[in-house]
Amino acid sequence: MRILFLHGWTSVPGGVKPTFLKDHGHTVFNPKLSDEDFEQAVHTAQEEFDKHQPQVVVGSSRGGAVAMNIDSGNAKLVLLCPAWKRWGTATTVKPGMVILHSRADDVIPFGDSEELVSNSGLPASALIEVGNDHRLADPEPLERMLKECGPS
Repeated sequence: MRILFLHGWTSVPGGVKPTFLKDHGHTVFNPKLSDEDFEQAVHTAQEEFDKHQPQVVVGSSRGGAVAMNIDSGNAKLVLLCPAWKRWGTATTVKPGMVILHSRADDVIPFGDSEELVSNSGLPASALIEVGNDHRLADPEPLERMLKECGPS
């Protein structure tokens, strides 16, 4: 599976989550996104999407907001604690999207993801409560992210 992984604010390519996906057989495109300029980050992500045509876009925190603001065509969105209220203009997501979020997240409120699911008219099952913190880098959320991305 080709996956475009969009990292969070002040994160870097090659972190725990994209490496986990790669180690499990996926082809992962993980561009460096601008931390200072959200529009530039969206532009970079759109270029990478257009170039590689991934089947899945995974966006972590600010990367989730970036994912919501690109034209992702028919690709599945897997959003990890998306920071959509802090960055970008998108307030809804397309059908088939999944959010992984920890209720114990101390960076992005769990309620933001509940609101996004509601805004988008998606079933409550689109929001999966998992993990113990904002990073979602423990075994349980990593395995769930892998499952939601589909077979390699």
